[in-house]
Amino acid sequence: MKSLLQRIAGNIVDIHRRVIFPGVVEWQDGIIHGIIPTPGGKYPHYLAPGFVDAHIHIESSMLPPSEFARWAVVHGTVATVSDPHEIANVLGVAGVDYMIRDGKRTPFKFNFGAPSCVPATTFESAGATLDGKAVAKLLARKEIKYLSEVMNFPGVLARDPSLMAMIAAAKKRGKVVDGHAPALRGEQARDYAAAGITTDHECFTLPEAEDKVALGMKILIREGSAARNFAALAPLTKTAPQQVMFCCDDLHPDLLMVRQIDEHVRRALRAGADKFDVLRSASLNPVEHYKLDVGLLRVGDAADFIVFEGWENLRVRRTYLRGELVAKDGRSLLKRQASKTPNKFKAEPRRVDDFCVKVGRVAPDEPQLIGKNRATLNVIDALNGQLITKHVQLPARIVAGVITTDVKRDILKIAVVNRYSARAPVSVGFIRGFGLKAGAIASSVAHDSHNLVAVGVDDESLCAAVNLVIKSRGGIAVVGRDKRAVLPLPIAGLMSDLDGRVVAKRYTALDAQAKKLGSKLDAPFMTLSFMALLVIPDLKLSDRGLFSATKWNFVPVAQGGA
Repeated sequence: MKSLLQRIAGNIVDIHRRVIFPGVVEWQDGIIHGIIPTPGGKYPHYLAPGFVDAHIHIESSMLPPSEFARWAVVHGTVATVSDPHEIANVLGVAGVDYMIRDGKRTPFKFNFGAPSCVPATTFESAGATLDGKAVAKLLARKEIKYLSEVMNFPGVLARDPSLMAMIAAAKKRGKVVDGHAPALRGEQARDYAAAGITTDHECFTLPEAEDKVALGMKILIREGSAARNFAALAPLTKTAPQQVMFCCDDLHPDLLMVRQIDEHVRRALRAGADKFDVLRSASLNPVEHYKLDVGLLRVGDAADFIVFEGWENLRVRRTYLRGELVAKDGRSLLKRQASKTPNKFKAEPRRVDDFCVKVGRVAPDEPQLIGKNRATLNVIDALNGQLITKHVQLPARIVAGVITTDVKRDILKIAVVNRYSARAPVSVGFIRGFGLKAGAIASSVAHDSHNLVAVGVDDESLCAAVNLVIKSRGGIAVVGRDKRAVLPLPIAGLMSDLDGRVVAKRYTALDAQAKKLGSKLDAPFMTLSFMALLVIPDLKLSDRGLFSATKWNFVPVAQGGA
């Protein structure tokens, strides 16, 4: 039985013809049947295709897909291109299945990819492995739309047989291949693109992005919680609009409550980009590139569209998915649904001395002969608003035969604890840039293997923060100045099963507490979560030791001495 014909009037934005005209959109059973001009009609609002986030890890919102959707639609987002490799690194194919099933409980249009790098490297411990056969099976499924970001760019450049087989499997099925190649330029960038890579969301300078545009790659301009590249790459919205898409990549729950792709649109319009080009980047480009089943406000399309007011101060007033009103005036109309909580977490509580770095032994598997009076530390230099880090060498502070933190120089300890083993050795290094003056922060969201990562000013605080996360079997925690708090993340140690507003509120409180302890980072927990991501230069820490992406190998925590 057919539903009643529905209609709405407004100023219709036709992205294909690049015109705006007053008219009426009619739809029935979720499909647009008519777009009728109404000459002389005067309306205060506009109708346009809904927004598409061209690359996002839903897990980073700390919400399962069905709960993420409730808040994304408020901002006019109707679909995502989602890489589930976070949960895949914990639970394997079962994790991908969980995301697909949970997403199907909502009209929101999730488009998941087949994770290409599980684990991201062989230099860390993960909860699962997806080999070429497993990835090929995923790609054969209709729910899987593309091959997710190929982060192992050295492997691509070396034409690693396993990676090339995954890329070939995607091409065979007519599915595109996503890239991940920060700072790759020149001949290496050409070789990377020639392998079949079609996109990159890791560009953080305009020249790098322009080089990749010239190679025919699509550039996804990212503005997430930790990595914020919009300002640097905004000129592309004017010079190469057909090759630009917008993405959040990793967006924590506090920001999801206030913005999504709608903020990209506002910023691009304020920067003077053409309104049709901006809306194209937010909808048409990802729909065409990934071959998504998402309507673009044409007769015969699904009725996936938004109603908005203003341009530079664009505000989404209504969001429709297949003709269903799912958000109105900042309020989600999607119902909250309880979520299951699959997990894999074996780590047992640690002791304070597990975090001690004694002279003569600076890593679990790497004894070093260091002089008693002087040594040089290889220090991770974390950068605000970036996923990349720098590698700096600084004199070590040694007290009673132990290499210690130096708060005055902002040299703190960073630790990674293997969550998949009960009592694996703790990996400890040193880091600059977090600015903590007291206490510690810890998280089981640690891209991409999602072991526990923590930064702190002393071993007692590090141990306490890590143990809070372990007790919750996953979560984020803050310890310091006689206060302790944790947000449990029972879904794979990555996501909460609570209402999104509650998660955002508790996350905001933890973020504020971390900043009261001295952190000057915009998003301390998001930055922390990338300090174990070995595939982004330069220096990071895995559960097996300190790793240089430039050298593509481990480096000692400390060296030199008398």
